[in-house]
Amino acid sequence: MLPAVARGHRGWFHPCARLSVRMSSTGIDRKGILAERVAVVTGSTSGIGFAIARRLAQDGAHVVISSRKQQNVDRAAAQLQREGLSVAGIVCHVGKAEDRERLVATALEHCGGVDFLVCCAGVNPLVGSTLGTSEQIWDKILNVNVKSPALLLSQLLPYMEKRKGAVTLVSSVAAYFPRVELGVYNVSKTALLALTRTLALELAPKDIRVNCLVPGVIKTDFSKVVRIGYMGMSLSSSTSGSIFRCRGLGSRRTVQESCPSCALQMPATSPGRTSQWQASPLGSEGSGGGCAAAVPGPGA
Repeated sequence: MLPAVARGHRGWFHPCARLSVRMSSTGIDRKGILAERVAVVTGSTSGIGFAIARRLAQDGAHVVISSRKQQNVDRAAAQLQREGLSVAGIVCHVGKAEDRERLVATALEHCGGVDFLVCCAGVNPLVGSTLGTSEQIWDKILNVNVKSPALLLSQLLPYMEKRKGAVTLVSSVAAYFPRVELGVYNVSKTALLALTRTLALELAPKDIRVNCLVPGVIKTDFSKVVRIGYMGMSLSSSTSGSIFRCRGLGSRRTVQESCPSCALQMPATSPGRTSQWQASPLGSEGSGGGCAAAVPGPGA
């Protein structure tokens, strides 16, 4: 049934070509460390998601990108394909069951299976008080930011467990250091930490690793509301054992050069352990660095 659904949808349906050689960030040809693997990345036509999708493709993976708007999918897919990367794209609102089903169908039809799932899609439709937030906004934020990663994974699980796959949920520094104006968004990103640990335990017997990335302040359209407040902060957390150091804003290049591919291959480790994911310098895109951390879940 899934392939039939996919064939009926307009979008970028280019087969995931077998490209075994990729250009590294240093410009040297090499065989990608993720060659012949397939990654599905949600919320991946701009910002952090786009940077992660590009890096995974540069590291050899066949990548299925998605977001809510057709024109954004078309633009992002075309840009990555011009770079010689193996990318397919499809419209997907992760809060809608029919869109998630179509995303799964596209990955299976054009790539034959799925090894990695990276959940970047997120929303924050309201800047304001948590207690002043309507039930409708609560539902929207939790449906997209928390429920949809679990529901999408449940649809992909039968195919991922055959390939001993890996899952990366993308949270936010707001999970550790909430901003008052972000309200319910803080809650949703904190919930992803618990979801990571829970899924890691549940899926360890199936040899599927589940980890969580906690990006710092990355210069994207989504972060405009709060990034000024985070600039220059030196943050620490004694309970998690992690240290965040924000030397200004990170950018898409920060994320891309920080090798998100490594997070997909890292093992799930002991409960409560947080590993640093240090951002690279921005180089020509500006000074500073941004910050991030990887939060492994417990398990195998």
